[in-house]
Amino acid sequence: MEKPFSRACENNRQPILDVIGPLYAGCRAVLEIGSGTGQHAVFFAAQLPHLEWHTSDLPEHHPGIIAWLADAGPGNAHPPLALDVCGDWPALDVDAAFSANTAHIMHWHMVEAMIAGVGQLLPAGGRFALYGPFSYAGHHTSDSNARFDEMLRARDPGMGVRDFDDVTRLAAAAGLELLEDRAMPANNRTLCWQKTAG
Repeated sequence: MEKPFSRACENNRQPILDVIGPLYAGCRAVLEIGSGTGQHAVFFAAQLPHLEWHTSDLPEHHPGIIAWLADAGPGNAHPPLALDVCGDWPALDVDAAFSANTAHIMHWHMVEAMIAGVGQLLPAGGRFALYGPFSYAGHHTSDSNARFDEMLRARDPGMGVRDFDDVTRLAAAAGLELLEDRAMPANNRTLCWQKTAG
């Protein structure tokens, strides 16, 4: 099949790597939640060879991920697992999780399930990075993010740019302590957490 392609993935992969490289330096295995086209997986796995990179997504996205892995995937990038965040999660031994551009296309109950699931999956000291646009105290960080939020909600009222305070409350309830809130290009952020003991 022809591989799916996301220009955004090509544009943001190096800035994201600059954040997750140090974040995952002491980790050995990561679950990517919502691998999408598969582009991030092949790039990050190649750049972070000490990690076993486990891809996942809904089954309809698997052919594209498999095509990218078959064409360019390094040996530490694994075929996609079926993951519905509101269902049963794969039994994996990982100490890191990553997700990009998912929270704003998930409905809120799915965001809740994703973050709770990460909290249950990770051991103490495990790391989680979440990339995408966020608002702060109900205010967008740019006019373009405000327009993007309007577009998402017009397409599906359950979608939308999520608020930093709401997401960090979910993370705290899941035993995740915020390590960093990093500004990224194109008015995005990468939020980084560590699982606390217990």
